[in-house]
Amino acid sequence: MDTARTPVFPDGLIPDRYGLVAIGGDLSERVLLEAYAKGIFPWEDDPVPFWFSPDPRMVLYPESHHVPERLRRTIRQGRHTVAFDRRFADVIEACATMERPEQEGTWISPAFREAYSSLHERGYAHCVTVERDGKLVGGLYGVSLGRAFFGESMFSDEPNASKIAMAHLVAWCKAKAFAFVDCQVPTTHLASLGAVEIPRGRFLAELRSALEASTLRCSWTEEAATIFGR
Repeated sequence: MDTARTPVFPDGLIPDRYGLVAIGGDLSERVLLEAYAKGIFPWEDDPVPFWFSPDPRMVLYPESHHVPERLRRTIRQGRHTVAFDRRFADVIEACATMERPEQEGTWISPAFREAYSSLHERGYAHCVTVERDGKLVGGLYGVSLGRAFFGESMFSDEPNASKIAMAHLVAWCKAKAFAFVDCQVPTTHLASLGAVEIPRGRFLAELRSALEASTLRCSWTEEAATIFGR
C-alpha cells in the first residue's frame, strides 16, 4: 500500500452541527493543503487539531464586495501604506495576540504560527499589511490554492484598518480572476462587506472549479505594488 498517496481526509465526510468533520493529525504542509483543497480548515489544537467544514459557508465574491463611501475616502487619502507578503510573521503574531471583545484568548497557537509561516515560505500563504507612519495597524493572512483564497484571520489596531486590507485583497483577487474569498463562518462584519452564506455543497463545487487553475505560488509583493500603483 502506498501510504504517501493515502488521503488524510476521506471523501464524504459529513460535518456535525458545529461544522466539525475530524479531530487529530497534525499541521504539516501535506495535511493542510489537502484539507483546504477539500474545503476543510483547522481551528484549535488543544491538544490536537480540530477540523471544520461548516454548512452553510460564508464566502465573499470579488464582484459583490461592498466598499462604503467613507472607507473609499479613507483609502483615497493615502495615509496608509498597504503591501502584500511583507511582515508575515508580524501579521500572524498580531492576529494571535490582538484582544477581541467577542472571544477569550486565541486559537492561533505557536503550532499554527509555525505551520502557516512555513506555508508562506512555500508560496501558499499570503498576507496584506496596512501601515501608518511605519507602524503596522492592520492586516490579514490566508491560504491561496488555484483561484481560491481562504481567509484565516485579520486584525485592526485602528478603525477600518482591517477593512482596508480586505479591500486590497479583494481587488487583487478580482484582478487575478479568483472565484471567491472563503470567509469560513458568518460574522456581521463580513456580511457588511458583501459576504454571503451558501450551502456547503455549492461551496465544494465552486472550490473544485477554482482548483482547476494553477496556484500563484510566488510572492505577491511586486505585482500587487504594480496593480495598486505603489
